[in-house]
Amino acid sequence: MKKLNAYISLTKPRITVLFAFTAIVGLVSEGSLSASSLRFWMIIMGVFCVGGAANAFNQYFEREIDARMERTATKRSLPLGILTPFEALLFSVVLSVLSIILLYSFGNVWTALIGVGLILFYSFFYTLYLKPTTPHNIVIGGVAGALGPVLAWVGVTAGLSLEPILMFLIIFFWSPPHFWALALYYKDDYAKVGFPMLPVVKGESVTRKQIFIYSLTLLPLSLSLYFLGTFGWLYGCLALVSSLGFIYGAWAIYKNASLAYCKKYFAYSIFYIAILFIGMLVDKLLIS
Repeated sequence: MKKLNAYISLTKPRITVLFAFTAIVGLVSEGSLSASSLRFWMIIMGVFCVGGAANAFNQYFEREIDARMERTATKRSLPLGILTPFEALLFSVVLSVLSIILLYSFGNVWTALIGVGLILFYSFFYTLYLKPTTPHNIVIGGVAGALGPVLAWVGVTAGLSLEPILMFLIIFFWSPPHFWALALYYKDDYAKVGFPMLPVVKGESVTRKQIFIYSLTLLPLSLSLYFLGTFGWLYGCLALVSSLGFIYGAWAIYKNASLAYCKKYFAYSIFYIAILFIGMLVDKLLIS
């Protein structure tokens, strides 16, 4: 059981479940597949495996760095020695192959290619190049985590429309303030291992300002799905209230709130993106 939990932890399950949930919302919004169909859930499983594989590769490549960081040394299976590097690498490869088989078999060649691209982008380009070399790593790397709705939509239609693009943009612009809040809290930890996170390279003041600027984009982006008629009044109300809360929290950080508050804002940011997509799902299933 301990080893099984260690394999599951390689996928960063909370992140990957959220990634897959955004894909569920994308499929429900597209509307061609019934949520009771096998194809629906096999596409979602494929999306989950894509995210899990990317995260597993990330932990494999960063295992030595994770062992030196306070926030990861006692929490991740490789620094703890529960899994060997070979076991983690093999798991990452198997999960990657499974994801592509599922997306190709139950989706189409295009969603399978996007899945391959996402794994390669996050596992190699982001983890091995962007993260250790540029303070813009989170902004560029955020592309991978925002692709859940796009993967699902393309898997059914072999094309794109405005709805999944807007969902992608919401997640993309949410990612930097979400992660920078955590980077502020663990600034010294990142500096110790040489990661050029924004607070380390540009300082806390610049990071706090960027968190606030990015938070402002979420209000019009989230409400655009309401004004375009994609979702109804329930989603619109949730998007308005939660986005204003997101901006208020970012303003507090900008005005030099404590680092402990930054960690609380990080937690709220997870609630924020979850409530947006839950609102989309409930609105589509019960209201629209």
